[in-house]
Amino acid sequence: MSDCVTLPWPPQELSPNWRGHWRKKARAARTYRHACGWACKAAGLRVPAGELIALHVEFVPPGGRHCDDDDLVGAFRVGRDGIAVALGVVGSRVRLQTSVVCTELGGFVRVRLAGI
Repeated sequence: MSDCVTLPWPPQELSPNWRGHWRKKARAARTYRHACGWACKAAGLRVPAGELIALHVEFVPPGGRHCDDDDLVGAFRVGRDGIAVALGVVGSRVRLQTSVVCTELGGFVRVRLAGI
């Protein structure tokens, strides 16, 4: 059991700046939500003790490129919902804390849970 899990990078269709067909965005959202939820279950994440849950999210962009953190949070919204469903908690209990790491190559999202 671990309190940390590595999730896939959100697809471009989930970016708040993406202007495509709603059906393609809905399909990408459903797929990403399920992928994040199953990754959390496979890693054995458990709900930490405490009334609120701190969700520390570290974005590692592909190719080390610089990204707008506000857009990254918007793109990861669906992944956050998938994590909440996998843990069996209400989304209002989760407090998001983010950082962007451009010094390492990747294309993934590292998530760590802690109780508040």
